[in-house]
Amino acid sequence: MDLSEHYNNLYIESSKAILEGNYKPDTQINNTSDSRFGITLLIRPNEIVKANIRLFLEDLKTIEPNQYYYPDSDIHITVMSIISCYEDFSLDQITIRDYIDVIQQSLVHLDKIKIEFRGVTASASAIMIQGFPTEDSLDNFRDKLRENFKKSTLEQSIDSRYSIATAHSTVMRFQEKPENPEQLIQAVAKFRDHDFGGFQVKNLELVYNDWYQRQKNTIHLADFYIAN
Repeated sequence: MDLSEHYNNLYIESSKAILEGNYKPDTQINNTSDSRFGITLLIRPNEIVKANIRLFLEDLKTIEPNQYYYPDSDIHITVMSIISCYEDFSLDQITIRDYIDVIQQSLVHLDKIKIEFRGVTASASAIMIQGFPTEDSLDNFRDKLRENFKKSTLEQSIDSRYSIATAHSTVMRFQEKPENPEQLIQAVAKFRDHDFGGFQVKNLELVYNDWYQRQKNTIHLADFYIAN
C-alpha cells in the first residue's frame, strides 16, 4: 500500500464529508455500560511525539471543545487487533500464555521498526495522525502474525473488520455534531504535512482493552522488547 496516497485520499473524501454534514459521531463513547473488549498488540509513541500531538489537539479543542480527545496515555498505533472488541469478552475465556507464545514465535522475524508521524488525515468519525514506518519490517511482522495465529487453534479475529496496513494514530473522535466544521477542517489543513517527530520502537505491548483503548479499562498483559 502507498500510505501517502491512502492517507491523502482518505483526507480528501472525509474532509468533504465533514463539511457537508456527513460526519459519523460515536454514540458509545459515553456509554458506561459499553462491554466491548478485546486483545490488541500495539505500539506507543515516545514522549516527544506525544507532546507534539498534544499541541495540535489544543488547537482543535479551541474550535471543537466538546469532541472526544485522546489523552497521552491512550495514544497508540495498532499493530494487530488479535481479538476485535466485542460485547462481554473477558480474559477468563482464553489462556494468555498461548497468545504470548504465538507472538514470541513471530518476533523471531521482526527487524527494527521506526515510525515517522507526518501530517494529519481524517475519517468521517475521527482525526488521525499519519504514521509512516521507514522500512518493511512492520508489514512483514504483521504477515507473520497472521500466518502463525491462523495456524493456531486460538480464538482470534485478525482482519475480520479490515486488513490493517497503516500505522496511524487516532487522536480525536466526533461524539456530537461539530459546531464549527469549516474552522475545524481549516485547522486540520494547517497540519496536513506537519512533522510530529519519529521514534524507534523499543517494545510492543499486548493489552486487554475497550474500544477506545482507555487506560482506566486496560489490562497490560505482556511486553515484547525489540533489539535496536
